[in-house]
Amino acid sequence: MLRLSRFRFLRQVLIGLLSFVCVVTFAACGSGTPTTSSTGSSGGGVLKVATEPAFPPFESQGTSGDLVGFDIDLMKAIGAEAGLDIQFQSLPFDGIIPALQAGTVDAAISAMTITAERSQSVSFSRPYFKAGLAIAVRAKETGITSLDSLKNKRIAVQIGTTGADEAKKVAGAKIRTFDSAPLALQELANGNVDAVINDAPVTLYAIKSGNISGLKVATDQLLTEEFYGIAMPKDSPSLEKVNTGLKALIDNGKYNEIYKKWFDSEPATLPETAPL
Repeated sequence: MLRLSRFRFLRQVLIGLLSFVCVVTFAACGSGTPTTSSTGSSGGGVLKVATEPAFPPFESQGTSGDLVGFDIDLMKAIGAEAGLDIQFQSLPFDGIIPALQAGTVDAAISAMTITAERSQSVSFSRPYFKAGLAIAVRAKETGITSLDSLKNKRIAVQIGTTGADEAKKVAGAKIRTFDSAPLALQELANGNVDAVINDAPVTLYAIKSGNISGLKVATDQLLTEEFYGIAMPKDSPSLEKVNTGLKALIDNGKYNEIYKKWFDSEPATLPETAPL
């Protein structure tokens, strides 16, 4: 009887220990990185938003180290409207979509053009900015006035952008890729390439601000018409909230205020969906 009781006692202890281990294990498995369902200070959840802070005036690092720019202000305003706590994460532009697919970030705002190819990998919000590509050349250049005139020329582009895609269409072009648009534009200013194909607002801002001197836009006519969107993983539960917040900003005039702050002009009328 004594042995039997001791056996029963040890069995109960063992069962108790196993139960404790299971509870601890399941608790640890549930304590990973917060997702959009995590409650933030705004009460509606945390949204981890990727951006590449080397694309002024859309996103860049301010003198104090904080992120500044049109995209940054807009995303914060969307968060306020949608009740989302926005937390930015800096990433290289060509690493943003892989991060969305891996689930390490919940969204991305980085002057990203809505394209059919990208839409196969991620979901986009409604368009939040109308843009297009422009050709930048040195101020004294007169021979480059169109995409055709870039044949056999040296072209600098930012890796992973629609500008890089457009440059591939030029026959005989010698294409050099850079991690950021400012680096590509600086390469042009240094005389190491003949042109840069880049988003027109960013190129014009770089010329107007004087950050990179001796450049001009080759022609007033844009190479493309593009729309930027906020990218999210496929079937993201936050897509509807972001779209609702963005629409509210457009309707209540807050979007116009942010646009005028950074571009000193009236914004273009935006469609509900981007033509692909």
